[in-house]
Amino acid sequence: MSRQVWKGSTLLNPEPPVLVSCGSPDKPNLITVGWCGTICTQPPMLSISVRPERYSYRLIRESGEFVVNLPTEALVRAVDWCGVKSGRDVDKFAALGLTAAPASRVGTVLLEESPVNLECRVTQVIPLGSHDLFLAECVAVDVDERLLDENGKLCLNRARLIVYSHGDYLALGRRLGTFGYSVRKRRPRR
Repeated sequence: MSRQVWKGSTLLNPEPPVLVSCGSPDKPNLITVGWCGTICTQPPMLSISVRPERYSYRLIRESGEFVVNLPTEALVRAVDWCGVKSGRDVDKFAALGLTAAPASRVGTVLLEESPVNLECRVTQVIPLGSHDLFLAECVAVDVDERLLDENGKLCLNRARLIVYSHGDYLALGRRLGTFGYSVRKRRPRR
């Protein structure tokens, strides 16, 4: 197999694009963030990277709060649109016909059309260069009950989430295995 050095800007692909809601409940905003990830389980924490010149950057920096809304296939147009339009110029919720619902633990809103909303409080901001990294504690998770199985387990495969890779939005596919399946003992056949 031959390999070459790739000179692209995004190193890990695919990535989960998320819609981050921020701002006051009377003037909320949405921003598409491509760089988001889990960073800790106890306490539950995640990170987002935002360019300082973005309108939402100031809203998050001043309030110290935001909500990560996981987008579905039905929201892919909103993900793209919110990534190229600025909240300085347009009310994104109104323009897209989306619903800003009150969050339960933070002072901003969540995107009602999203099946999973992670309410976050910023704990640290780290300037990195083109983007600043916001480290945040996840203080509440709001989940559409249709994504829970009979035992209350979250079944994200029902959500029809999307990923982004090199300019393309892609639907997530079929399950390939479950955690630990590679070392699990097989039951004897009867």
